[in-house]
Amino acid sequence: MPSLIDLMLEGHQVQQHSPWPRATVDASVWVFAASELAHGRWSLLGLWGEPSMVHMAIMDGDTAEIATVSLDCPDRTYPSVGRHHPPALRLERVILDLFGLSAEGSPDSRPWLDHNNWGVRFPLGDRIDAPSPPSPYRFLPVEGDGLHEIAVGPVHAGIIEPGHFRFTASGETVVRLEQRLGYTHKGIEGLMTGANLERAVQLAGRVSGDSTVAYAFAFSRAAEAALQLVVPDRAIWLRALLAELERLANHLGDIGAICNDASFALMQAHCAVLRESILRASNAAFGHRLMRDIIVPGGVTRDLNDDGTEIIQAALGNIRRRFPALVELYDNTASLQDRTVDTGVLKATLARQYAAGGYVGRASGRSFDARRTLAYPPYDSLHFEVPVLNEGDVNARVWIRVREVEQSLSLINQILDRLPEGPMGTHAAHRREAREGMAIVEGFRGDVLVWLRLRDGRVERCHLRDPSWFQWPLLEAAIEGNIVADFPLCNKSFNCSYSGHDL
Repeated sequence: MPSLIDLMLEGHQVQQHSPWPRATVDASVWVFAASELAHGRWSLLGLWGEPSMVHMAIMDGDTAEIATVSLDCPDRTYPSVGRHHPPALRLERVILDLFGLSAEGSPDSRPWLDHNNWGVRFPLGDRIDAPSPPSPYRFLPVEGDGLHEIAVGPVHAGIIEPGHFRFTASGETVVRLEQRLGYTHKGIEGLMTGANLERAVQLAGRVSGDSTVAYAFAFSRAAEAALQLVVPDRAIWLRALLAELERLANHLGDIGAICNDASFALMQAHCAVLRESILRASNAAFGHRLMRDIIVPGGVTRDLNDDGTEIIQAALGNIRRRFPALVELYDNTASLQDRTVDTGVLKATLARQYAAGGYVGRASGRSFDARRTLAYPPYDSLHFEVPVLNEGDVNARVWIRVREVEQSLSLINQILDRLPEGPMGTHAAHRREAREGMAIVEGFRGDVLVWLRLRDGRVERCHLRDPSWFQWPLLEAAIEGNIVADFPLCNKSFNCSYSGHDL
C-alpha cells in the first residue's frame, strides 16, 4: 500500500540522486504538506531557499519515510508554512533575508540574519535595489500590570557567542522570553557556492566547532549520495569512531558545565579533566583535538594505527573508572537536585511539534535518533540503546547525556574491536550534469541535515541545517514560569549552537 508521502508525490517528476526522493510540486501540494505538518502527522526536517525556489524536507512520523518537496517561485512568493506550523517561521525569515522570497500569509516577516549591516537585503540571491533604511528591530510588544523587561546580551561575559535575550518578568518569574540571534552569520552557504568538494567540506566542518565531525560527516554523505560513491568499509567505521569521540567529549563537557551553572564547580572540574583526556587522545590518534578535516567525500584522510588505538582505549578505561563516581555525586547532591529537578520543563507536545532532536527531544519523550531511526552504516550493525525520558526538565537532559556517555563508550569499544582492514577512501569523480544529494547524521546535539546540488565537481547550492534551529525556540517555552536566575542553567542544559544556527 503506498504511503501518504508516495501519494503526495504521485504524478510529479521525482529526483533519484539521493536516498530520499525530491519532487517539484505545485502550490496545492505545498500547502497540503504544511497542513500535514500542522496536524502532527509529519515532521519538518528543513526549509531552505534559492533565488527562485524553496525546498522543504519532511518526515512521516509513523514510517520515518523522508522526502523533499520543492516549489518554483517566479513571483518571489510562496505560501507560508509557518502560518500553519510555527517551527517554520524563523526558517522563512532567513529565506526572506537571503533570497528575497516572501512567505505569503506569514505572521512574522521580521528580518532574522540581517542586522542592517549588509547594504543589500539578499546577498545570496539576485541583487535588487536596497530598501529604505529599516527601522530598529521590533521585539514583540509586552503589556500587563507589574511586568518589566530585562535585556541580556548580545555581548555576554566570558567567551560564549553573541545573542540577545529579551525577558519579560513579573518580579523574578519569567513570563516570556524572546530571542534575537543571527549575530554570528558567516555566509557559509554563500562561500560554498562555486567551491570544489575539498573546499566545501572544509567549510562544512567549520560551521560549528564542537560539531566539526558531524558536519563533515553529513556533507560527505550528501555528496556521496549525489555522486553515487561507494565508501570503503574501513572509512565507514572510522567515521563512526570519530563521531562517537566527538559526542563523548561534548557530553562530558556539558554535564560539568550544567553543574557549574548550578554552583557546583566540583563536577565541572572533574568532567573537564575527562573531556580533556578525550581531546588529547583524539589529537594523538588523528592529529587534531577536534578531528577537523578528517572526514571527506569518499572516505577519510587519516588512518588509525595501533598506537592510536591504545591511546583511545586508555582514555576510555580512565573514564569508565572515574565517571560512575561522578554520576553518583550528581545524583546524591541534594542542593544540585534542587536546582535541576522540575526546572526548565519542555513539554512532550512541543518536542514533537518542533521535531526536537538530541538530548532536548529525548529528555521530553521524543525517541528519534538518526543512528537508530535511519540506521546508516555502520550503526545498522552496532548494538546500542537510545535513552529516552519524559520529565523534560534540566535533570532529564543531564541524565540523557549521562546515558549517552555510557552508550558511546560501548560503541567505541565495538568499533575498535570490529574495525575492518582496507583502504581509507575512494576518488570523488566529477559529473558534468547536476546531481543532488541529502544526508542526515546524528551529532551530539541532534540531527544535522545537509542538502546539496553538485555540477561538474563544484557546489551549485548547499544547505546545512543545525539541530539548534528547532531547539532555540523551545528554550523560550521552557524558561517560562522559572525565575530569571535559572535561565543560565536552562540555557546550558539546551546548549544550542549560536554558530550552527547563524550560518
